[in-house]
Amino acid sequence: MTIDSKPTPPAGPIGPPVAHASTATPGHAPAQQRENADPSERVQPMPLLAAAVTLVMVLFGAGYVLMSDPFGDATLGDRRTVADLRAAKPGAPGAATAAADGKALFNGNCVACHQATGKGLPGLFPPLDGSEWVRGDERTVINILLHGISGEIEVLGTSYKGVMPAFKQLSDAELAAVATHIRSQWSNTAKPVTTDAVTAERKVSTRDTPFDGGAALKALAAAK
Repeated sequence: MTIDSKPTPPAGPIGPPVAHASTATPGHAPAQQRENADPSERVQPMPLLAAAVTLVMVLFGAGYVLMSDPFGDATLGDRRTVADLRAAKPGAPGAATAAADGKALFNGNCVACHQATGKGLPGLFPPLDGSEWVRGDERTVINILLHGISGEIEVLGTSYKGVMPAFKQLSDAELAAVATHIRSQWSNTAKPVTTDAVTAERKVSTRDTPFDGGAALKALAAAK
């Protein structure tokens, strides 16, 4: 029996390590190349279009302010003077009426129909400016305010047919103030209406319905 005396080679490979090929999947980049870049901060300039629009708006606003009347339209504001705002002394002429603001009462109750110009609305509401009913006997305007009017009435040669409500819920001083206001505004130059005059008409009147057009108002004036 023959025994082979050659030494048995070691089980593992001998020599320097052998480099292995990349294990990346064909068609795909390595993981390091697939990652996004780190975010960074930098100045982002305003788009030219947005800058141009902003500049135009600023220039337009500045021009509008510079070219506009700083006080606006005087006819739309409160034109009362300091003397008008001072309280009247007790016993002075018109002191009771001064306590009520005729212009404010007109704006709150009458301006929607008769307009701030006093011209009314053609075909709908008669004018107060130049109206013979406003500038005439003060009893007429007082009673219109106290009782209202319905039916046909002619004002400055034009016929109107509608309804004006009564304002008897206002105090005598308030009615006197608004009557005085409309009788002295625009082209009207009639004398003021006193609180006592309104009080007197309220006491003697037994009417509980509106006047039936201009005919009833003429009858009132004739009965004076």
